[in-house]
Amino acid sequence: MRTRRIGIAALAGAALLLAGCAAGGGPGIGSDAAPRVAESGPGTAAPDVSGEVTVFAAASLQAGFDELASEFEQRHPSVTISPIGYDGSSTLATQLIEGAPADVFASADETNMQKVVDAGRAATPDLFATNRLTLVVPAGNPGSITGLDDLADKDRTVVLCADAVPCGAASAMLLGEAGVTPSVDSYEQNVTAVLTKVASGEADAGLVYVTDAALSGAVETVDTPGAESVVNRYPIAVLADARSPEAAAAFVAYVLSDDGQAVLRRLGFGAP
Repeated sequence: MRTRRIGIAALAGAALLLAGCAAGGGPGIGSDAAPRVAESGPGTAAPDVSGEVTVFAAASLQAGFDELASEFEQRHPSVTISPIGYDGSSTLATQLIEGAPADVFASADETNMQKVVDAGRAATPDLFATNRLTLVVPAGNPGSITGLDDLADKDRTVVLCADAVPCGAASAMLLGEAGVTPSVDSYEQNVTAVLTKVASGEADAGLVYVTDAALSGAVETVDTPGAESVVNRYPIAVLADARSPEAAAAFVAYVLSDDGQAVLRRLGFGAP
């Protein structure tokens, strides 16, 4: 799923028009075209865009999407963003495939998004961000962790994301490329759980996204060579049976807009 396709189809185009955004080709998961970033700004609220939007988003997006949802509601006062469902992308994808009601899905990888697309639950996605891993330790580094090699030490307590979760797949790739076979004490279902265990001192080390590490005041980062070559790409899509399709597409357009992208860049996410 390394290629890109044109994104969000007609729904996004309609929403871009309603939101006062400039039309353009999107960074689909199937084209090499430059990412489409729609224009937006204060005062662009469209009074005829209304409804309640339910968003499922990867756990690593919580800080960014909480802010984006709040700003979007200010621009579109007739739209309500329900409390966003955050979890591991694989968990969210399973829930959607099993019929959980939602309007928008934002995944931390393309693999889990493709599962939802293949199940007929999502329109064509757009890439909107990238992220990478870093090695984290509790404040003060009580386990004296100096690098990835220490994750193989059975005397250290190590937590990682489960392989099915995007951060787990990325961790396996990073450690494989480094030639490290980790001694793992527990596998977690999302990156937030890994960060929580490390921050609380339950684990000597773990791998989380740089964005999560930057927001935590209870962990320290350790130099992680090779992490820059293992990049997670984040796709977003309006769901095929969205209850408020125009409002959902307008939210996706906002995430892709200059203002939406600025929020994500400020929090440490890379460009799509």
